[in-house]
Amino acid sequence: RNLLDQIRLLTSGCRIFAEKCVDGIRANEDGLRRSAEMTLSAATALNPYIGYDKGAEIVKQAADSGRPLRDVALELGVDEETYDKAMDLRQMAQGNL
Repeated sequence: RNLLDQIRLLTSGCRIFAEKCVDGIRANEDGLRRSAEMTLSAATALNPYIGYDKGAEIVKQAADSGRPLRDVALELGVDEETYDKAMDLRQMAQGNL
């Protein structure tokens, strides 16, 4: 009997949590994109295109200056098409699916 009561209580709590806290949450896509673009670890996706050393240089300069990876990469000679192909954040998030 206690187990069933606890299950009912948990079920009710989950339903209320969903209604009051989860339903209606929307992602701030612009904010998420900006955050993802500022994530220095994402620069490893450039390595197959430009090599580790150049990728590391881009990360170091971006970290030291606080500038976005894109700005630094383009300044250091990475062409825009290569950067966009390597840094496709949607593709990174999907992985090999």
